[in-house]
Amino acid sequence: MSAKLRLDYFDGRSARAQTAEIWLADGQLHLAALDHKSYPVAQVRWPERQRHGQRQVQLPDGGVLSSRDAAAWDDWAHASGLRDSLTVRWMQSWRHVGSALLLLIALLAAGWRWGVPLAADGALALMPASVEQQVGEQALSTFDRHLLKPSGLNSARQQALRQRFEQAALAALPATGAQPAYRLHFRDAGKALGANAFALPGGDIVLTDALVELLADTPDTIIGVLAHELGHVQHRHGMRITLQAGIVGTVAGVIVGDFSAALAGAPALLSQASYSRDFERQADEYARRLLRGAGIPPRVMTTFFERIEHRHKGGSALPIAISSHPANEERVRFFKE
Repeated sequence: MSAKLRLDYFDGRSARAQTAEIWLADGQLHLAALDHKSYPVAQVRWPERQRHGQRQVQLPDGGVLSSRDAAAWDDWAHASGLRDSLTVRWMQSWRHVGSALLLLIALLAAGWRWGVPLAADGALALMPASVEQQVGEQALSTFDRHLLKPSGLNSARQQALRQRFEQAALAALPATGAQPAYRLHFRDAGKALGANAFALPGGDIVLTDALVELLADTPDTIIGVLAHELGHVQHRHGMRITLQAGIVGTVAGVIVGDFSAALAGAPALLSQASYSRDFERQADEYARRLLRGAGIPPRVMTTFFERIEHRHKGGSALPIAISSHPANEERVRFFKE
C-alpha cells in the first residue's frame, strides 16, 4: 500500500468539497471520505504535471479529486510509483521542447517546399478541364464586376492583335509543341490594374487597353507578353496557385484553429511569393521559345520592362511586377540571352 494523501473530494452531485484521503493498493485507487470507494487505476484520468496550479484527478463515476498543494501531490505520486507520460516529460524539458520545435519547423518547411506543390499537382491531374474552366470564368466575371470595364479599343484593332498572335503561335508550333486552348479578352482596367496582362485558370487571357497603348509602336512586344501569359495557361499555373493557396490555408487553419481567419489565410498569401517566381520563370521560358519559333527576337521583351519601369519609377509598382515576379533585371538578362 502506498502512502496516503489528504485532499478535497467532489462527488459530482454536490458543489461542497469533502475532505478525503487517497492511496494506491493492488492496482486500485482507494478513496476514504464519508464512505470508502475504490477505482481501477487504469480508469482514472491523472493530471498532467505543471509547474504551478492545483492538481485535479477525474474519477470514472464523475467525481473529482483536487489538491491545492501541488508539491505534496507530486511527492505522493512519485512515492506511489505514478510516472509522467512521455509527452509530459518532454514538455518539462526545454531541450526536448526545442528539439520538437526544430523538427516541426523542418517538417513544415519540407511540406511548404515539396509537399504542397506535389499535393496540388496530384489534385490538378485528377481535375476535369471543365472545373478549371469554370473557375476561370467565375474569376473573370468577378474582375468584370469590380475592376474591369469593356475595352475602348475598336473591334478592328482587337482583331488585328488577335490574328497577329494567332499567326505567331502557329508559326512557333515546332518550337512550343501543342499549345493550349485560350481565349483572349480586351478590357479597360483604368488605374486599378493599369498596363497589364494576366492569365486565369482554364485559358482566359486578359490584355488591358493601357498595355496595348503603352506598346502600340512595338506590336512584337505585345506578342511576347501574350506568349508569356500563354505559358501560364500551358503549365496551368492559375489552377496550381489556387490549389496551393487552398492547401496552405487549410493546413494553417488546422494549426491555428479558429483563432483568426486572417491569420490562417496569411500563409496562403505569403506562399505565392515563392511559388509564383518559379511559375514566372517557366512562363518566360515558354515565351522565349514561342518568340524564337515565330522569328521574333526575344529581346523585344526588354522594351516592355523598360517602359513599365519608366512609367512607374518612383511610384507604386504594377500588379504585373509584384514581388512574386522575378526582378526585372533578371528577366531582361533572360530575354537578352
